[in-house]
Amino acid sequence: MIKTKTKKELRLKRHLRSRVFGKPEQPRACMFMSNKYIYAQVIDDMKGVTIVSASSFEKNFDCDNKKNLEAAKLLGEILGKRILEKGIKRIVFDRSGYKYHGRVEAFADAMRSVGVIF
Repeated sequence: MIKTKTKKELRLKRHLRSRVFGKPEQPRACMFMSNKYIYAQVIDDMKGVTIVSASSFEKNFDCDNKKNLEAAKLLGEILGKRILEKGIKRIVFDRSGYKYHGRVEAFADAMRSVGVIF
């Protein structure tokens, strides 16, 4: 009997297959999507510290639904502005095994529209 894998198992398999590593001059922007919220952070992998973070869980996040496409766009703009405030222009985008469409694509396009290069 063939056992089919769940979406979560397939995502984790893709996540382990792609090794994205950030440098001090080009840190890694990582995102995670739960059933309720979207989280994103910029990480310096050499030091192992989070430089900037943003999530749809924050109090000042103005969106009705905190997990849909509009929320991903707004979160991308917020994180992009925070990245530029820190003086970082280039990043490496880690999509954490999620397929590049929908919320992930909207998040990335919003960060690019602010001026972040990746």
